[in-house]
Amino acid sequence: MSSNQSNPQTRSELRTQRDRGPKDHHTLWRIIKWAVVLFLAAILLGAVVFFYYAQGAPSISQSALESDTSTKVYDSNNDVISRLGAQNRDYVKSKNIPVTLKSAVVSIEDRRFYKNHGVDPIRIVSAAFHNLTGSSLGLQGGSTLTQQLVKLSVFSTAKSDQTLKRKSQEAWLAIKVDQKYSKQQILEFYINKVYMGNGVYGMQTAAHYYYGKSLSKLNLQELAMLAGMPQGPTTYDPIHHPQYAKYRRDQVLDAMVSNKEITPNQAAAAKATSVQSGLAKTHPVSTVNLTNQKYIDSYLKEVYAELKSDGYNTNTDGLRVYTNLNMSAQKHLYSIANSNNYVAYPSNKFQMGATMVDPHNGQVVAMLGGRKTGNVTFGLNRAVQTDRSSGSTAKPIADYGPAIQYLKYPTYQPVQDTQYYYPGSNRELNDFDNRHEGTITMRKALVESRNIPAVRTLDAVGINRATNFLGNLGMTFKDKLTLQNGIGLYISTEQEAAAYAAFANGGTYYKPHLLNRVVTADGKSHSYNVKGTRAMSPATAFMITDMLKGVMTSSNGSGTAANISGLYQAGKTGTTAYPDDYASSVPGDAAMDSWFTGYTKNYSLSIWTGYDKQFQPGHYIPEAQTRIAQEIYRSEMGYVQQNASNTNWTAPSDVVATKRNGTTEYYVAGYPGDASTATNDGNSSSTNTNDSTGNNQANTNTTQRPSSSSERSSTSTEQRPSGGNGNGGNGNDNDNDTQNTNSASNESSQNNNTNNNANTNSGRANSPSTKASQ
Repeated sequence: MSSNQSNPQTRSELRTQRDRGPKDHHTLWRIIKWAVVLFLAAILLGAVVFFYYAQGAPSISQSALESDTSTKVYDSNNDVISRLGAQNRDYVKSKNIPVTLKSAVVSIEDRRFYKNHGVDPIRIVSAAFHNLTGSSLGLQGGSTLTQQLVKLSVFSTAKSDQTLKRKSQEAWLAIKVDQKYSKQQILEFYINKVYMGNGVYGMQTAAHYYYGKSLSKLNLQELAMLAGMPQGPTTYDPIHHPQYAKYRRDQVLDAMVSNKEITPNQAAAAKATSVQSGLAKTHPVSTVNLTNQKYIDSYLKEVYAELKSDGYNTNTDGLRVYTNLNMSAQKHLYSIANSNNYVAYPSNKFQMGATMVDPHNGQVVAMLGGRKTGNVTFGLNRAVQTDRSSGSTAKPIADYGPAIQYLKYPTYQPVQDTQYYYPGSNRELNDFDNRHEGTITMRKALVESRNIPAVRTLDAVGINRATNFLGNLGMTFKDKLTLQNGIGLYISTEQEAAAYAAFANGGTYYKPHLLNRVVTADGKSHSYNVKGTRAMSPATAFMITDMLKGVMTSSNGSGTAANISGLYQAGKTGTTAYPDDYASSVPGDAAMDSWFTGYTKNYSLSIWTGYDKQFQPGHYIPEAQTRIAQEIYRSEMGYVQQNASNTNWTAPSDVVATKRNGTTEYYVAGYPGDASTATNDGNSSSTNTNDSTGNNQANTNTTQRPSSSSERSSTSTEQRPSGGNGNGGNGNDNDNDTQNTNSASNESSQNNNTNNNANTNSGRANSPSTKASQ
């Protein structure tokens, strides 16, 4: 019997396999066929998408290919005020570019440069494979050298712009460039266009900057260094980052060996040379120092910060940046700060920061970050710092504005200026004159900058609603606010100018911004118009403004030095005192900071003055010098208002005028108030019942003085409030003469310990003083 006969199961399996074979083969063939169809369909679809996008590609000219990629900045009159790096570019023609440099660039950037036609499918596939395997030798991208040139010439390098549409247009233009120009011309364009770090554009300029000689005088290792820098000009800077620079230089040398441009021995000899060998000891200035540079340094610093935050590369994107800068106002502000023609400054170390905004749109029209700063570029910008208390300039936005908005206080609302202790403590709050005036109106309290009525008013409003009001004005805080913040907030002049601008325009808040429009290299325009949001009622804005007029015009006003005769304006002073544990080291009337923030219908201007190192001997502000902030304001506002309209504010329809003691007062229709009832009269344990959340950090205390053997007194002029550190500015700026000045109390108002201390960067522990702002 045969084996097949003896194993019927095997014969059956063979028949099944024989019967099933053609069907399986047919199924496999169908799968392959459909895969091919889908592949071809994908190619066809990709081609359709490519040509669809390519049709919308911008034009590219020789001037665009030859031009630098620097950022040009314009003021509000469309005049160029800055060109980053443009004037330092030494253009070099192809015939003067060393062959070694050309071969180095091609080897590291695009080995098939002389064979491809602007795009290189083989390179794209190879780059993808090498990226997966990690053996790319620096060729991690699929873009050819021509595509890189196109990107630098007409497109933004921002990651957000690296879309399929943009890549398609980039490839299409690369093909056209390759058709129109020779390979030598394309190399010439590229070598002259690339950014090389430190504000330098083009490799000829880089040769002079880094090595102090022209390209033709450089050796192999130096040329390899320059060829590798464009992919990371800051990272591969041989001056500041030699270890990374060596890594990149050696990558280029290996690529040249692989491309058979140099021998392994030549590469080894070059690698053995220090990457810092031959570097020049001095370097030419790498940024544009136009006549205007000294005037606009702080403004430009914030412009570049805004651009960077939006993903723009100011070194390689070839941007045209249109700002809101009023150059005339800026120059005049600079002149006020840096000469004695307007203000008598006590010394060159006396500092200031200032921001001016347009109330109608939030445009920052002028900004100055310091005075007598020398030749420092992009130094500390004190206009945007949030590490100094604003003093009593906080009262309109933290206390009285919320009181009108939420409690419908009239301008003649009775408020108590009587003995006051912070709730739960034995810390007494006093005013600059150590007096109590009893029951007075809200108008008088604000005009004369009385502290106790301000804190009592904040207590009546409630911390939560006051915080919401401030939030509507663009201010957020890391820590929960306390009653002390009613007489001081950690905010910047930029934030405060924008907040007061809402009073000026009738209650609308606009986020302050320096950029107006950005035009990218491909001609696309990005507008920075800001939409305003309702921050308060027109009634609140008008009534605060009417009271703040008296700060400058009333005989008892705290800001009379800021008054400009005949000009409709309003404003507020602010000073901050030294903490108790340091107060004995300075005169009794000494202040750490002095502010003035004021506005017309056309401009809102906030000024801070003081010393960077306020705890150094002599770095205090005597009472007479606290007026310097007001004098700066008066000089600048008087200048910008010369050719501007001068119109008064008119009461909204829901605001009613009434005569009280010979003064025109105002109240919100339907809420005339009760002239016989004073706010926080001390007869109740809490007046925070109007807070919708009922979650204040402090309740109103009674007027009974708590007994304490550890009680401390002070004769300083302003209390530094605790809590509420602003997060709206850049608190990390540093220069050689600057330190962080968070120097006083950061305590909770619920803390019963009178010895609360806050740490400063100088190592000083400060207990808060018991006096406050003027």
